Amino acid sequence: MAKKSLCWIWILLGILIFFTGCKDKIEPGTTVSGPLSSIKAIVAVATVSNQPFVYEALGTIVAQATSTLSCKIMGTVTAVNVREGDLVRQGDILVVLDKRQVDAGLRQSQAKLSEAQKAQSAAIAARNAAQAGADLAGATYNRYQKLFQEESATRQEFEEVEARHRQAQASLSQADAMVAAAQSRIAQAKAAVSGAGISQKDATILAPYDGIVTEKMIRVGDLAAPGTPLLTLEGTGGFQAELVLPEYYIQTVRIGQSLDVDIPAQKGSPVIIGTIITIAPMADQTSRSFTVKVMLPETALLRSGMFARISIPVGEGGMLLIPESAQVVQGQLTGYFLVDDAGIARFRLMRTGRHFKDNIEIISGMKPGIHYLVSPPAGVKDGMTVEDAS
Repeated sequence: MAKKSLCWIWILLGILIFFTGCKDKIEPGTTVSGPLSSIKAIVAVATVSNQPFVYEALGTIVAQATSTLSCKIMGTVTAVNVREGDLVRQGDILVVLDKRQVDAGLRQSQAKLSEAQKAQSAAIAARNAAQAGADLAGATYNRYQKLFQEESATRQEFEEVEARHRQAQASLSQADAMVAAAQSRIAQAKAAVSGAGISQKDATILAPYDGIVTEKMIRVGDLAAPGTPLLTLEGTGGFQAELVLPEYYIQTVRIGQSLDVDIPAQKGSPVIIGTIITIAPMADQTSRSFTVKVMLPETALLRSGMFARISIPVGEGGMLLIPESAQVVQGQLTGYFLVDDAGIARFRLMRTGRHFKDNIEIISGMKPGIHYLVSPPAGVKDGMTVEDAS
């Protein structure tokens, strides 16, 4: 009996819950919106304008004058008078090599010159003697020739005199050749002495111009051979940007043309105006590109090796531009506020491109002729009524 009573209780509770649910039926949800607020803002019409197409070339800042000083002789480095970053003047002594071997070579060359000069003196004396003998033999030959014609001398006597005459002439020719050889040896010895003197000067490395030492590749005690790089020196006459320009754009540049050069490392600094000074006459066969050099004005901000962007105008074309102030960023979304025919602000997404001073290029999301907010005020929301303040 107790179980039957419990069952009826559960049935009554189920019926009660059913009728209660039917009475409190849930209606479809709706959002009650309040009255739309109104804002005052400047409204503009999107238009297409002609803008120059710009090719952004990548370049490197280098000094206008750069030299790698190398060794011309072999010798041990005895002194290095500079370090990286030192300023030097033209003619300053930078590196000194041990010149004892060079001095020995100079003395040896001078000794050979002295020996050649003595040999020349001996050759001249021998030639003078040969000349005297040839003169005597010639006079004797002429005299015996007359005597032979007058039959006052025998043929044998005449032939002996004639032979001595020819022998004297040959000796004179040989003496002349010895003098010429001695003169040639003197010229060689003088050249050796001059070369040894130059090598003696090459033992001291001087600064070729005013500049700054950017790299030191040698130390005291190192053995330097001909061609060994010692120091890298940059002139203080300014910098230039070197860039590689594809052959497709080579007709758009010319010598003397001014270009905008941006140095990303110098944040906040104005764009530098450079001038093209060199255009390579021949393209690289691998990359099909030309090397272009742009001279930059002197400034303390530049350093060799810096990265640069050079803007090169390559034509003109129409593009849709709006003020950068019209761009609205909401989280990860970039858009703008469109103003429809009813004067209602509507948020629309857009994709932007390049920047032109205070304007930005619109790639998609906006069409010419639509109205938009130039500078959306703070708090503007989608659906607000816009009163044009322009």
